Amino acid sequence: MSERVHIPVPTRVRRSQTERAAATRDRVVAAVVECIAEIGFQKTTANEIARRAGVSWGAVQHHFRDKDGILVAVLEESFNRFADLLRAPLPRDLSLAERVSVFVDRSWRHFGSPHYRSTYEILMNLPPDLEPVWQNEVLSTWNRIWQRFFPERPISSPHVTSVMRYAVSVMSGLATMNTLEGVPGRSRARELSFLKDTLERELAGPASEGRPG
Repeated sequence: MSERVHIPVPTRVRRSQTERAAATRDRVVAAVVECIAEIGFQKTTANEIARRAGVSWGAVQHHFRDKDGILVAVLEESFNRFADLLRAPLPRDLSLAERVSVFVDRSWRHFGSPHYRSTYEILMNLPPDLEPVWQNEVLSTWNRIWQRFFPERPISSPHVTSVMRYAVSVMSGLATMNTLEGVPGRSRARELSFLKDTLERELAGPASEGRPG
């Protein structure tokens, strides 16, 4: 008589209440990002968010209170993803040109993503009482990131500040063009190469206070 094969039933690990709550929040945030990227901010209704997240609107309210609470959570998650991309360790002894290249490439991974498209639309539609908070948060985040990549170019210099804002404006503009042209994933390699050349040239010279701002 042959031996019988016994396959043990896997033990189902029961998630804690905290883990289930976190999973629900993640699904809702992902649903908002997906929805805004696909159909736009105005069509991202409460019902559509709940449907895509696979939860009831009551469950959404339990975690975020209201739609503004969800939008703030999406902004926080998007900014954290962006900061994490640029906080990744840098190889030692990189030249200025190499640091510029890493900075632009990592930044574009954010600006060219659905997260940025959703973040941008949310920022354009934020309630007025929330706008100053997020403007300050965005600026502070950029300042910290920039200083990490280019510590020899302090943002206290008006010229360097202008260069930093120029970089943000170019990548934000390219992301908007991708959306308008209906090709969200376009790499924009040529335009990003122009940006790298410009940043390297402007950062290589002295951070002159006398340049036009």
